[in-house]
Amino acid sequence: MTALDRARAWAAQDPDPATRAELEAIIAASEAGDAAAAADLEARFAGRLQFGTAGLRGALGAGPRRMNRVLVAQAAAGFAAYLRERIPDRTPVVVVGYDGRRNSDVFARDSAELFAGAGLRAVLLPRLLPTPVLAFALRHLGADAGVMVTASHNPPDDNGYKVYLGGDDGGSQIVSPADAEIAAHIQRIADTARVGDLPRGEYELAPESVVDAYVAATAAVAPAPDAADGMNWAYTAMHGVGWETFARVLDAAGYPRPALTTPQIEPDGAFPTVAFPNPEEPGAMDLVFATATAARAEFVLAHDPDADRLAVAIPDGDGWRRLTGNEIGLLLGLRAARRAQGRARATLACSLVSSPGLAAIAERYGLDFRETLTGFKWISRAPGLVYGYEEALGYLVNPETVRDKDGVSAAVAVLGLAAEARGRGATIADLLDELTAQIGVYRDGQVSIRVDDVAVIGRIMAALRADPPAAFGERAVVRGDDLAAGAAGLPSGDVLRYAIDDGSRVIVRPSGTEPKLKVYLDVRGADAAEAAARLTALDAAVRDLLSRLS
Repeated sequence: MTALDRARAWAAQDPDPATRAELEAIIAASEAGDAAAAADLEARFAGRLQFGTAGLRGALGAGPRRMNRVLVAQAAAGFAAYLRERIPDRTPVVVVGYDGRRNSDVFARDSAELFAGAGLRAVLLPRLLPTPVLAFALRHLGADAGVMVTASHNPPDDNGYKVYLGGDDGGSQIVSPADAEIAAHIQRIADTARVGDLPRGEYELAPESVVDAYVAATAAVAPAPDAADGMNWAYTAMHGVGWETFARVLDAAGYPRPALTTPQIEPDGAFPTVAFPNPEEPGAMDLVFATATAARAEFVLAHDPDADRLAVAIPDGDGWRRLTGNEIGLLLGLRAARRAQGRARATLACSLVSSPGLAAIAERYGLDFRETLTGFKWISRAPGLVYGYEEALGYLVNPETVRDKDGVSAAVAVLGLAAEARGRGATIADLLDELTAQIGVYRDGQVSIRVDDVAVIGRIMAALRADPPAAFGERAVVRGDDLAAGAAGLPSGDVLRYAIDDGSRVIVRPSGTEPKLKVYLDVRGADAAEAAARLTALDAAVRDLLSRLS
């Protein structure tokens, strides 16, 4: 079939009048000889969004390489078939959640109806909620699987489909080989069934008590001490779904409510005040910084749109400095280590691109340490886990209830640290100094390349494998690890890691959720000045190498 044939067949089964009209207009233009429209069809129908361990994620629009009701219906029916095959002796239970992005609610209801039609017991969360509530509900309800419709911190026009498994997987995101097995079922549905012919059924609506239970469990992470009284801080939900649930947690835990960044506090899938709703992106936190300055706040907290990530900022001269994910991760790691000290087989875990400082904390407090591939699907599976994090603002502080990153519980933990410090006349900046005094000076940085053609990333990775760098600037590489074949007990991954003669390291990997190549830099110095100088030199050397390869 030509792209035009495939497009006509796709449009004929599309239940969404908006994407159907979008596709029919492109078809008509292509038939009239419009070369741009013909190229657009070729791009949209040259394969499909690949289902992997991160589920599905992509731009909204018509066709198999976009997020839309046809693609989601095929994914839901394929996942249902996988669950029926995996659990043949009883009725599988699947819980579905959704955030405030465009079409999230539609995709969620479609999925729940299709799960029910396939003979599963489908439970839909009562309204749009943070991703951590879905991860909690999966375990709380004893479900066999969960689906969260969200694109997390991706650009405004994206959406996604995130899949969890219960049972032996403990409520974590899927890992291989489940991804390939689910993808095979999805492909079979796409090849053999029209969306309109897929059976639909009635789903259940989860009771409000599920959300109540999440609020209670999260408030218990760090109940407010007396020193929290009068604490002055600022917050943004970044047009996401975090505030309603977080506000309830604050009240239950006893913390004062923050100064709110009002234009960003309610869910809005158009994200009108941010070009890229990711707290890590330049400019994304400008509005909350203005709020904090006006309120003379002591610190800033920010959630990403589905509230599974947390950003923290502190005063810096006349402005604000956003802490790195590693700075927050190590502060929370130290908190966890103090609480777990003396507990047999208690483990701190982080992704291999996160700071080596967590291993130093674990050693200092006599705890086990586990380094994993990137993603909480790996971190959450660490044996004996009491705390895990990754540098991209993701933290798991309450593994007994949520087996995924959780920006709401992490925010409560940070509030607890800030209140404790406040009670003795200290600040979050002072906590960072105290951390350095215990484990030494660790600094990190990142160099990212965003591409329009993901093949560029593959070419750079191939070039690095064919001709590994012998040095970064004036510093020699003393060891290179290619994790594609597995290394140091880690599962295999498309990751290159280089150890440098001054103790620094460079790690290169493609992003799992965005068209980016990411390079992570970690240095250690005798003092802050030495660490900063090493990081500056390493950053310049990495940028020079990438400019020659891209």
